[in-house]
Amino acid sequence: MRAWLERRRGTLNDFGFLSRNDYMAHMSTQQYARLVHGWVVGIGLPAQDYGTHSLRLTKESIIYKATGNLRAVQILLGHAKIGSTVRYLGVDVEDALKLAERTEV
Repeated sequence: MRAWLERRRGTLNDFGFLSRNDYMAHMSTQQYARLVHGWVVGIGLPAQDYGTHSLRLTKESIIYKATGNLRAVQILLGHAKIGSTVRYLGVDVEDALKLAERTEV
């Protein structure tokens, strides 16, 4: 991120990705969605299978699969209830509750 900001002569206090309409504002969610759509189509993947939300889930899914730490994923996603995280990840409820009981944060 620092390299990106330095390249465009920004600082750590600046937005990482700027609006195309207002150089002092951040990129809009619509603009981000258009970029992701373009990237997905550009590499030949089906656009209906990929989007901004699925990209958000990817990192948390990888962390969960690598560590089994459901509580950490809950914190990263900002969920108040572990059940929300379980549903979000599509994890088996029994396994998730056992993991959550063993995990201290």
